[in-house]
Amino acid sequence: MVFRLLDDLTVAVHYLVMAYIVFGGFLAWRWRWTIVTHALFICWAVITLVFPWANCPLTLAENYFRQLGGLPQLNGGFIDTYITGVLYPTNDVHLVQVIVALLVLGSWIGFFLLRNRARHAKHLTKVAG
Repeated sequence: MVFRLLDDLTVAVHYLVMAYIVFGGFLAWRWRWTIVTHALFICWAVITLVFPWANCPLTLAENYFRQLGGLPQLNGGFIDTYITGVLYPTNDVHLVQVIVALLVLGSWIGFFLLRNRARHAKHLTKVAG
């Protein structure tokens, strides 16, 4: 019972991490320091896409708790099990990857534009004052 609860908790955290990977760059518009954390998460996401042998620690934890709870291990990773074919059709994997990449890129472009605008405004305030 405890291990199944830990498995469920791991799945919930995994969903939060996935949401952060997709939308975390927009959080950096408000909290600038989070861009470093987001960059690290993006690096990990790219590594796991390029090198499929790189297992996510959350997937490893989930499989561990599933095994201890008497459930079979995931057939594939978190995305293969809970997202592909559930949130979008299996045939659209590459399209979704492109959309996610564009969202991340757009959030980062917005972050740097806002950051540069703030720096420029600060510089103008110093010059005028």
